[in-house]
Amino acid sequence: MLRAAALVPAAGLGITACSSGGDDGGGSNRSAPTAPVEIGKSDEVEVGASKLYTDENVVVSRIADDEYKAFSTICTHEKCPINKLEGHKLICPCHGSQFDATNGKVLHAPAVRPLEELPVKVEDGKIVAG
Repeated sequence: MLRAAALVPAAGLGITACSSGGDDGGGSNRSAPTAPVEIGKSDEVEVGASKLYTDENVVVSRIADDEYKAFSTICTHEKCPINKLEGHKLICPCHGSQFDATNGKVLHAPAVRPLEELPVKVEDGKIVAG
């Protein structure tokens, strides 16, 4: 009985660390741009490649020479900012959800909803998303 009671506070710490509410204390931004923001040069993303912009919480994939796709990199599971991109696969550091950077679809649970697609365009050689 005492052993079980001792585990309850420790289990509560794990739940708190993974919760999505409030500030995470680290000052990390938990949202993608809601207004258009310049995130980089258009030639930073090669045709067929994806690039992660962690400061803006955006991933941009260049589908064709003049076609770009952008998605929020805030995980749809617990709102953790995604900070890892392997090829076209985004990996959430909190619980391991994985997403396709070219279409936002979930590749691996626990997330079940796709990433939010963001408007994206190129103006004067710069990528503008949001």
